[in-house]
Amino acid sequence: MSSTSGYSESAPLETNPDDGHGSGSNNNSCHFNEEFKYILLPVSYGIVCVVGLVLNAIALWMFLCKMRPWNATIIYMLNLAISDLLYVLSLPLLTYYYANRNDWPFGVVLCKLTRFLFYANLYSSILFLTCISVNRFMGVCYPIRSLKWIKVKQAWAVCMLVWAAVIICLIPNLLFVTTSSQGDDILCHDTTRREDFPQYVLYSSITMVILFGIPFLIIIFCYSLMIRELNKTPVSGSNNSSSNVKKKSIKMIISVLFVFSLCFIPFHITRTLYYTFRVLEKSCYALNIVNFTYKITRPLASVNSCIDPILYFLAGDNYRQKLVHVMMRRKGCVRRSVPSRLQIE
Repeated sequence: MSSTSGYSESAPLETNPDDGHGSGSNNNSCHFNEEFKYILLPVSYGIVCVVGLVLNAIALWMFLCKMRPWNATIIYMLNLAISDLLYVLSLPLLTYYYANRNDWPFGVVLCKLTRFLFYANLYSSILFLTCISVNRFMGVCYPIRSLKWIKVKQAWAVCMLVWAAVIICLIPNLLFVTTSSQGDDILCHDTTRREDFPQYVLYSSITMVILFGIPFLIIIFCYSLMIRELNKTPVSGSNNSSSNVKKKSIKMIISVLFVFSLCFIPFHITRTLYYTFRVLEKSCYALNIVNFTYKITRPLASVNSCIDPILYFLAGDNYRQKLVHVMMRRKGCVRRSVPSRLQIE
């Protein structure tokens, strides 16, 4: 198996095995040294899989068994946890693929499904975080009106719309993504075949604007108004209820912006640069730099599956109190069971 992938304007090999397309260049041949990828991606995806599986399984158990009756925020968090769990369950296949140096033995259907789940989780996470942010914005800036607007039925309807929007927007991705042979290896393309790449770039750009750009602007708008509202009175103000709402809101603002800053913004910036440089046929040196930065931010985009449960703990409605209460009860049960076992022995 080759550790590099080369391309030229007429080369039959792909520029990048993950992306499955070629591009022209001022050079006759350009080689991408991607040895780092075969360590970085398996290790990072493996860690995200284990940590994300544990944290999201706990979160789902809490939402389903310990957090009833549900309110709108919990419904959005429940759907976010389902999205994260579905994604981390697909990571063992990607971990094996990159550890096996870009050789995919699982067939075209699982290739399409695995790539689909990455983008489905990416954009459903963005949309559900937007829903949580708008919900908290309504509670802070319009507390009386929100009692009528933010209800459980409306929240479920919004969640169904989110899933429908993500699935509809990503149906073309299922059609673009495929497998192909390169020597003795079977590649599972992250984008599409080289001849379809210009169309894929156009589709990907439109999807990014709809499912990332617009929601991010909505979040910034809501948080700007929330911060202005929260600054009107100090957090340690008159009553405990008002103080708790403000503290939760501040934690949520910090947490969501942190997720976007670490996971979503770097990924979309480097991916846009990567696709643009390919289409514009930039120099081999520039392509190597952009390719390296893009590969680094791909695992960061997956880390949101591990950070979202932390968001529930910091800003979720009673999530932290319920989780701590359950853990203390289980700890107490273990302590009470120890003397009885000693007596039996």
